[in-house]
Amino acid sequence: MFTDIALEAVTFKSNWKKERSLASSGCQTADLVYEEVACQSVKYKTVKTQTEDDSDKFTGFAKDDSGRLAEFLQRVEPVMRKQLEMNLKSHAFDDYEVSWDEGSSTMSTIHKLTNAAHEGQFQITGLSWNSTGAVIAASYGRFDHEDWCTHKTSLCTWNLERRNLDENKPDTTLEVSSCLMCTAFHPTNPALIAGGTYNGVVIVWDLSRDDDMVLTSSGLGDDSHREPVSKVIWASDTSSLKKNKYLLVSVSSDGKMLVWKMDRKTKQIELHDGFVLMNMNLPTQLRKSRSMRSDKEVGVTCISYNAENKESFVIGSEPGAVFKCSMSARGEPAGSNIISSVQLRSPVTFTYAYHYGPVYSAEFSPFHRNAFLTCSMDQTLRLYNMLQKQPIMTIEPGEGVIYSVKWSFSRPALFAATTDTGLLLLYDLNQNQPVPVYKLEAGGQIGNIKAPVLTCQFNPHQHNLIATGDSTGCIQIFRISDNLKTPVSRDLEVLSDLVDITSES
Repeated sequence: MFTDIALEAVTFKSNWKKERSLASSGCQTADLVYEEVACQSVKYKTVKTQTEDDSDKFTGFAKDDSGRLAEFLQRVEPVMRKQLEMNLKSHAFDDYEVSWDEGSSTMSTIHKLTNAAHEGQFQITGLSWNSTGAVIAASYGRFDHEDWCTHKTSLCTWNLERRNLDENKPDTTLEVSSCLMCTAFHPTNPALIAGGTYNGVVIVWDLSRDDDMVLTSSGLGDDSHREPVSKVIWASDTSSLKKNKYLLVSVSSDGKMLVWKMDRKTKQIELHDGFVLMNMNLPTQLRKSRSMRSDKEVGVTCISYNAENKESFVIGSEPGAVFKCSMSARGEPAGSNIISSVQLRSPVTFTYAYHYGPVYSAEFSPFHRNAFLTCSMDQTLRLYNMLQKQPIMTIEPGEGVIYSVKWSFSRPALFAATTDTGLLLLYDLNQNQPVPVYKLEAGGQIGNIKAPVLTCQFNPHQHNLIATGDSTGCIQIFRISDNLKTPVSRDLEVLSDLVDITSES
């Protein structure tokens, strides 16, 4: 049925075009129209005013040819002279102090300063007024670290005399790569300020610079701290013949007290001297165990220099011990585990009765060479005589931990303290009872409670101001009432009666 068959091929021609055609076309926007318009600034005219020239006018002096004025003066002169001599011997106005300011009997808040950029995540770890008393500086950081610090914080300053002061934005903000734990302005140079970081670095800034304000830094190494810097303080250079020469002293949780000297040419700080607090310096009751090395370092929390004897200073420690020290002390040398380019040794010359918790602040009186105050986690304030082991006075405010204590720069009997319950307490030793004459709410709000007030600082030049810093990062500036600001003649006498050792003792 089916068979193979071969047929011829069938072809057909393509109908597709053999040639391509191209065409060009274009488009053009409408012509642009340009116009030139000029403006001219307003013309100004200068107008001057001139006061009337009265140089040719003369008002004659009153003349008295009658002799009555001379007669009057001769008559009253003996009486007036006698009365003036009596006034010189009178003590009627001994306690009277002239106040040229407007009278005020209350304490008031005049500024609340914050750095809005931090949004309340950092605490005020330190405050310092500059040498003119116009600028307040605050160091931002945290005391509650559980590990290595990775925070980015800052040093901020506000000039309270600026008309356009912004309370929520500092005039100067200096960024720091870790928490800044303390700060201190130079005593005479208003542009120099030092600070210590959580990582152990000591930094000096020059606020008069336009670009990079970091003047010098200790860096990290054998000649620096290995733990957070607790305090920095400018101390008089007693080895210099010039009066206004200062050394920078830093203390730390690593037990070191390092003395830095600034090179005049390079403006760099170099390690000049140093000390170390060791386990052997502690009272027997505070040593953790007998097996602990005697040269084991003990953390230093605070330092203060004597106002008269520039070689003498006191320090507080983490275990609660308080020590009298000397810059010229030649105590036991540091252990071999501490490497330093200068020989570190113990500065301790005397040990005082200890607190039952870390000492947060120790402050020498600016008026009495032997008086100093301390405060501690054990919730007590103490007044010591530098020559006695036991405290002269112990005050328990009942307001939780006492974080700082400061003497007034204008009144020898006045001092301030800050508490864990958000209060600023002002004490007057003229009072019969050791109770605060003022209790001021100085802490911000954290939920339903007041934030702890961690530090305070009297203004050394404007005696009517005191600043506080709390754990929310807020700074409050208070105006002190006139009765607390103005010196009283009995102040120094009261302080001396409390502190001085009698011949019988």
